[in-house]
Amino acid sequence: MAGPLRRRRRQQDPDDGRCRLHHADHPTTGVATIPTRGPGRVCCLSVRPRIARYQGWETPYPVGQAREFLRELQATHPDTPGQWFQFAVALHHRDQLIGDCAAHIRADDPRQAEIGFTVAAEHQGHGYATEAVRRLLHYLLIERDKHRVSATCDDRNTRSAAVLERVGMRREGHLLESTWSKGEWTSDFLYAVLHREWPVGH
Repeated sequence: MAGPLRRRRRQQDPDDGRCRLHHADHPTTGVATIPTRGPGRVCCLSVRPRIARYQGWETPYPVGQAREFLRELQATHPDTPGQWFQFAVALHHRDQLIGDCAAHIRADDPRQAEIGFTVAAEHQGHGYATEAVRRLLHYLLIERDKHRVSATCDDRNTRSAAVLERVGMRREGHLLESTWSKGEWTSDFLYAVLHREWPVGH
């Protein structure tokens, strides 16, 4: 999927849906970032070749590194310019971690953000990524009043491209061999959506 851990460009009411985002300042989810056994589950998601293929991290992803990463998230606000923040995506009815979304607030212009997302292979194909990305866009564009949100994905990653188009993001470009990743030049699709294109009831 589009890459939240990549540390670069790479993609209805949340409490009425099947999954929800956990982050630091949402009034219904409190300060929980990752449910119980978070570090182990983060590693489990990160080491799978199918999941890691289009991401910026290398496998294996150590448990200690995941634990430190989660500690850093606990001390970071989601709307911090220049920082990536990852939101846990959990099934609403049992609080099971199934993936994450990420947002990067631009340091040079905090009115703009970039997003990424990952969903575990066994939970793909059920609309969870679409629901989670739509919720994240609502958070950024409506709750945080961002002017523009963008996302990129490897042009071979057709599922992520479909999610970005399904939530209403516009494909703005095709960046040919723009990123050196895992020993090869890769090409990216560029997507974006503006605040005025995102009505409250989207």
